[in-house]
Amino acid sequence: MPQDPRILVDASSFLYRAFHALPDLRAPDNLPTGAIFGVANMLRRLAKEYPSDEIIVVFDAPGGTFRDRLYPEYKAQRPAMPEDLRAQIPLLHEWIQATGLPLVLVPDVEADDVIGTLAGSAQAGQQVIIVTGDKDMAQLVNDQVTLLDTMKGVKTDVAGVWERYGVAPERIADLLALTGDKVDNIPGVPGAGPKTAAKWIQQYGSLDGVLAHADEIGGKIGEALRASLDYLPLSLDLTTIRRNLHLPEQSYQRVPENTQKLRSLALRLGFHAWLKEYPAEPGTENNTEVSVNESAAGGLMPIDRSRYRAITTPAALENLLQKLQQADLVALDTETTALDPLNADLVGISCAWQEGDQIEAVYIPVGHRDDSTQLVLDHVLATLRPWLENPQAAKLAQNAKYDWRVFWRYDIHPAGLCRDTLLESYILDSSQNNHDLDTLAQRHLQHQNITYEEVAGKGKAARNFADVPVSEALPYAAEDADVCWRIDAQLWPRFANEAGLQRVLMDIEMPLVLVLARMEQAGVRVDKEQLKTLSMELGRDMAACEAQAFKSAGQSFNLGSPKQIQEILFDKMQLPVLKKTPGGQPSTSEDVLAQLAVQADLPRLILEYRGMAKLKNTYADALPEMINPRTGRVHTHFQQAVAATGRLSSSAPNLQNIPVRTEQGRRIRQAFVAEDGFYLLSADYSQIELRIMAHLSRDARLLQAFAEGQDIHAATAAEVFNLAPEAVDSDARRAAKAINFGLIYGQTPYGLAQQLGIEQSAARAYMDRYFERYPGVLTYMEQTRVLARQQGYVETLFGRRLYVPEIRSSNAARRNYAERAAINAPMQGTAADLIKKAMIAVDAWLQETPARGRMILQVHDELILEVPESGLEAARAALKELMEGVADLAVPLLVGLGVGKHWDAAHG
Repeated sequence: MPQDPRILVDASSFLYRAFHALPDLRAPDNLPTGAIFGVANMLRRLAKEYPSDEIIVVFDAPGGTFRDRLYPEYKAQRPAMPEDLRAQIPLLHEWIQATGLPLVLVPDVEADDVIGTLAGSAQAGQQVIIVTGDKDMAQLVNDQVTLLDTMKGVKTDVAGVWERYGVAPERIADLLALTGDKVDNIPGVPGAGPKTAAKWIQQYGSLDGVLAHADEIGGKIGEALRASLDYLPLSLDLTTIRRNLHLPEQSYQRVPENTQKLRSLALRLGFHAWLKEYPAEPGTENNTEVSVNESAAGGLMPIDRSRYRAITTPAALENLLQKLQQADLVALDTETTALDPLNADLVGISCAWQEGDQIEAVYIPVGHRDDSTQLVLDHVLATLRPWLENPQAAKLAQNAKYDWRVFWRYDIHPAGLCRDTLLESYILDSSQNNHDLDTLAQRHLQHQNITYEEVAGKGKAARNFADVPVSEALPYAAEDADVCWRIDAQLWPRFANEAGLQRVLMDIEMPLVLVLARMEQAGVRVDKEQLKTLSMELGRDMAACEAQAFKSAGQSFNLGSPKQIQEILFDKMQLPVLKKTPGGQPSTSEDVLAQLAVQADLPRLILEYRGMAKLKNTYADALPEMINPRTGRVHTHFQQAVAATGRLSSSAPNLQNIPVRTEQGRRIRQAFVAEDGFYLLSADYSQIELRIMAHLSRDARLLQAFAEGQDIHAATAAEVFNLAPEAVDSDARRAAKAINFGLIYGQTPYGLAQQLGIEQSAARAYMDRYFERYPGVLTYMEQTRVLARQQGYVETLFGRRLYVPEIRSSNAARRNYAERAAINAPMQGTAADLIKKAMIAVDAWLQETPARGRMILQVHDELILEVPESGLEAARAALKELMEGVADLAVPLLVGLGVGKHWDAAHG
């Protein structure tokens, strides 16, 4: 009978990989759990695939090793283990021990050496599988030992080592000694990569052979090799895995798992999906440890899709209505035919609420084609209207703005929206990239949702949700509501002790949801013919610009091809390479071309062409296609949960990036027009971030300048350049403006020098003089850096939190970037909070009397209203009063107003 393999798990390498690869998973008490989940899940899969008696999990022990004594600089460049990872290790060790797998940590050596010894001590004929992603382990491969990378699904045997590295497994340490290891700080031969090192070993047999024939290797690489002869033996010693350790006596046989301990840990960590595998023993439900942890997990049973019900009879619908009216909180979700709520027909409605320790989730199908097992839409809406429109009936949603707009299509105006899980996640950590329901389910519930593609298909095989049978739609749709309720149960308690975050969520973001929904619903009128004319003009100008570019280059080429531009600018014209892409190619980015334009016409022409192409493709040609045929208007989508600073963004179309400094860019804005009998009214906060800086820094000169209504850029010019106020000309003011805003954005002397076209030393002198005259600003910046380093985040004036984890990085570039972000974020974030509070106040004034007009756009620090001509003066007065009075700062808020028949006239 074949012997079970010995499986050796290099857990330390997987620990880091899981930590960086998985989302920021959190336990109910906010303990980070991503690394625990990743490693534990890998071990669970491994144990199922290889039911061997010998699965041995090996970790690096705390403290140094013999290699540190051999070479004190060994791993000296490695950053300290992140605190969020360090906090997970004790519980991960507990989990592994509870599974019954032997856990091995040996002081003074590395996990690699323990694994090397355990691999070598396996019984004759017993196969050994080393589970790792570490290339160093390839030196252990032989006929008995193979490597398995479970994250990539790759197995490596002797032939695989040869194929990947070009040398035999027993020569891997030699290869690593020659190439060195930047991560471990092991010195190698400068300039010798894996291919060069492998070629040497193939030619001379080993490292010793390479050293013996070093004089035969020519060129600079040969010189580098000969200069490295003294330390290469040490490098080999450091890269060689020990295989003859005297290990402490320990059993390497797995023992039965401790099911109750695993259940307790799963509850403690929030791994609810695994609870069904660790059932409570009869009579232990009231065990203190389990009860405490179940309480922390919300006391909810794991997700069970078999419990989901479809509501398909009038009696079931009436019974559901009673349940909803009795529930304290209901998660609400819609299924529709389209992503745009203006064109989306209802296909079904999902609801979830708590009954005892269960979440009840149901799906009400109303719009499935060719399916008789559903209710009539009008009957469902009429039945649910009293509950939907009851402001006392607390409702919860994921991206409620969409669902509410869908109901508006049917003249249903839901009330009682109390929380949105999308926004809860965003407020808790805006640095996370995704806050969609599927990501949140994995991050907070360790649960994999049914995906839309699994139900509706993708690509050519995709079908509309209305064509999905009710039986298939039920688990997908009901799960969305179920998961939404559970995520809120995880996230909302985290706000209890965070007054600032709770204030941002409940006083700013949640009230803004329906404000944005009304703005999206209103849309903005666009002059289609004007855009058509502009598109033709841009096309003509692009052709002329292209002809000039061909003449300047001495050949025709594709102005949209970075590769062809690189060849002409840097190979043919020999212009200097100022920056390289991540792939090592010369960069042709906008800032590079702007710098090169000083030396040659062609970079300037390419920039002009790109600018015109963007305007034509993104706006002049695209906007007419976005006009809704029913409303005759363009309806952008405002996104609350994208920018880390709290700024709103928009899509389809993106209105945040329309260039306004060129005549053609302003022509785009001129195409946004008011309806007949209406005007566009623009209100723009003046120098809002500088005013916030004055408030936060409490610098006496800044406070005085704003209090007296001075031109802040002219005042700065007078201070920095030691000029009398009347002597400040436009050039001095422009330079001072660059300094004012550059400091807010953390600009370096180099960046300021580039912007002003001056020497770096002069830029540094300007900045030094600025801080001499405005010492409060310098103090604020220094204090902010210190605070951010201590707590890992900064906050806006209203409590919005902006995380800067890289501020503790050992990488100077990353750390400096994080410091600049820490200084800028409170100002950008506070500006975002102010404009949002202004939108809420203005919307409330508009809702009092709908005839007053409507708010239609928000871009940067500007609000745009569409108001009837008869109410223009009243709207101007109200808008200015509301926006300037939205917060009480140490300096006055100032709002500039503009009116016009199109956006450019109003903005100007």
